[in-house]
Amino acid sequence: MKITHALRGVQRLGVETSPFIYLLENIPIYADKVQAVFDIVETTHILMCSSAITLTEALMKPIKAGDKALTEAYRQLLTRTNSIQLIAVTPILADKAAHLRAQYNLRTPDALHIATAIEARCDAFLTNDVRLGRVKELRVMVLDELEIDPA
Repeated sequence: MKITHALRGVQRLGVETSPFIYLLENIPIYADKVQAVFDIVETTHILMCSSAITLTEALMKPIKAGDKALTEAYRQLLTRTNSIQLIAVTPILADKAAHLRAQYNLRTPDALHIATAIEARCDAFLTNDVRLGRVKELRVMVLDELEIDPA
């Protein structure tokens, strides 16, 4: 499916950690695709919502490696970008995640990401984990299934 078609009608997009990593670390197979998504998000004023655990997951490796520039790049992107909203894990959200985890046999971080998107009233959720497609409460968009629109 073309990215523009997948994002049609989306006003709020839940995003888990991996697309941010693909973009900032310029992962060759995905960076262009994620950049295309972010370009459309910016031009169509879609709000991206992500769990605050995204910051934890994204910062771990650069902090461990002592990569201060990448650490700061993640902080800038995730906490100072107007189109990205990080949402705190609250007891209500944790309870919703527990239900999703039990229903779909999700890992805790995945359940928290999905619960965040649902609670934030996102229209869709961007991931590259095809296993999350089994969640029925939200339209899941898998990067591997998206195609960049021709220029």
